[in-house]
Amino acid sequence: MDDTQIQYCLYARKSLESDERQIMSIDSQIKEMKVLAERDKVYIKEIRYESHSAKASGQRPVFQKLIEDIVKGEFNGIITWNPDRLSRNAGDLGRIVDLMDQEKLQEIKTYSQSFHNQPNDKFLLMILCSQAKLENDNRAINVKRGMRMKCEMGWRPGVAPLGYMNRTFAGVRDIIIDPERAPIIKEAFDRAAYMYHSGRMVKEWMDKAGFTTRKGRRITISMVYLMLKNPFYYGYYEYPKGKLYKGKHEPIITKEVFEDTQSELTDPSKHSYIGKIFAFKGLFKCYTCGSGICGEEKKRKLKNGGFHRHVYYHCTRSRDRKCKEKYIEEKKLIESLLKTVNNIPDEQLVVTSNLKDAMEEYKRIIREANYLSKDNYDGEITIREYTEYVIREGSPKARRELINNLPLPKKLHNRAFIK
Repeated sequence: MDDTQIQYCLYARKSLESDERQIMSIDSQIKEMKVLAERDKVYIKEIRYESHSAKASGQRPVFQKLIEDIVKGEFNGIITWNPDRLSRNAGDLGRIVDLMDQEKLQEIKTYSQSFHNQPNDKFLLMILCSQAKLENDNRAINVKRGMRMKCEMGWRPGVAPLGYMNRTFAGVRDIIIDPERAPIIKEAFDRAAYMYHSGRMVKEWMDKAGFTTRKGRRITISMVYLMLKNPFYYGYYEYPKGKLYKGKHEPIITKEVFEDTQSELTDPSKHSYIGKIFAFKGLFKCYTCGSGICGEEKKRKLKNGGFHRHVYYHCTRSRDRKCKEKYIEEKKLIESLLKTVNNIPDEQLVVTSNLKDAMEEYKRIIREANYLSKDNYDGEITIREYTEYVIREGSPKARRELINNLPLPKKLHNRAFIK
């Protein structure tokens, strides 16, 4: 080989996107171009390939390195299957033409033709790559148009959310209810809307119910909030975000339940730090100094790598920095509250209308849940039983409303409530 022979880099590219399924595989491109090189007796110094879209400029690492090496003089020719393998955007096309203008790139050889540093060749190269860009742009417009049409027909594009399944029957695609997950999701909304469950409490309940994702993993707290805020479950959906469409899929819940959930849902982002909600914060006073009672979280690492969460309440010491009042664990605080409630006469157990409505919904949910599990339950529950339930398992909002309306002592001393 003499010094004047062009030193080619064989470049092959296959986009990972579905819009280029018709393009030959990388192995096929390399095989065909090797045959071409042998036929035309050209020297391939190196073979480089990548799986990456060429829609955007400067996004392909292998192609960028190829351009840098051409500038350094490592190669002065490119052999590739088709011009659109090199560029489908104006930025990369401009860099290729600039290298030809600078005489650092002498030839681009494709399966059907060659391009040299000649005005007509460069013009044709630019037309072919621009045509590839035009096809890309039109394809994107057509895809968006198809998505809008599908939305207007009532079918949400993409994978259906948990509680639903995508189905193809007789060539027609639709979305159906997942019989295993939908009942649990329905009850999750009921608990958030009418049983004062926070997002964290809903997650804990769903974990106990055995709810998992399609991959068999437990649902995360962020997924719970996304689920409870998703209008898809009452028959509507956003696509793209901000535009609401009416779906043809069967709703799992009613619009009223969804709206009640939004009004009752405790959003952790409204708190000082996400995920740490102290149910009894600000409800009681320190007996010794009169300061407020605040919550604090402690985590103990377990042998299996997990953590056990403990919540404690103690005096804020805002009025007396040397206050000696002892802390109390949340579980002990709840037990102390229940003992105090047991001493309140029935006629003084008056709850607000909101809690009464919530109690009726609680009866309905428990009745339905027990019906599904075949347990016997008559649907009756007393105000005292419901009061105990709210103190044990209610959300911060429900506990606050209940405690503020009951004749309870509001001062803590030696880990007990006193007047």
